[in-house]
Amino acid sequence: MTIRPIRTHVFREGEDLATFVAKHVPRLKNGSILVVTSKIVALAEGRTASLGSEKDKEKLIKGESDIALKTKLVWLTIRQGLVMANAGVDESNANGRIILLPKDSFEAAERLRTLLKKYYRIRRLGVLITDSRLFPLRAGVVGVALGYAGFSGVRDCRGQIDIFGRPLKMTRVDVADSLATAAVLEMGEGAERQPLAVIEDANVTFVEHVDRKELLVDIKEDIYRPLFARASKKKR
Repeated sequence: MTIRPIRTHVFREGEDLATFVAKHVPRLKNGSILVVTSKIVALAEGRTASLGSEKDKEKLIKGESDIALKTKLVWLTIRQGLVMANAGVDESNANGRIILLPKDSFEAAERLRTLLKKYYRIRRLGVLITDSRLFPLRAGVVGVALGYAGFSGVRDCRGQIDIFGRPLKMTRVDVADSLATAAVLEMGEGAERQPLAVIEDANVTFVEHVDRKELLVDIKEDIYRPLFARASKKKR
């Protein structure tokens, strides 16, 4: 697998995303995955807000969240099945404004994929919209897939045999987030101006329609829930 980050001009709010991609990525070969940072998708959609007071920001975060809990450093939120800080509301690289997450990253990925398949005249194309997140009890951000189109986001290994002949009962591979993390590592988080990347020769299954719920786990079934519930009680 190869990952090629693409340096671009600074994307402006309201700019056409497909035109921007075509300008900076002259060719895409069949079987590629185009990675797009969520920030420029949100800018294309006009998903921004003015910098206001902390109270205004708090109201915005809560409005963008399904669940919001105040912690020492941030609001810990759940938005569209993903745990994240501040519902993705971000001031970095925003030129004095606040940038929200795209309205619907799966829909945005499919829309862009449809346009680019025609433009590049290719059949197999994946589009992956990324953001950054923190793992529990680990320092530093990694990539996360907010939405994707054109490939399966999960590889189910249940029923396969391990090297000692033992059948796998639980194992599924999170393909989408693994690709997002690899791409974000190359694209950078600061002033690199690399909001796009092209992944080639990835071990993925290309599909016409994705199941947007295939990565989601019910909060009641999440393996971390008992640990943090117990740690919270101990702290009291």
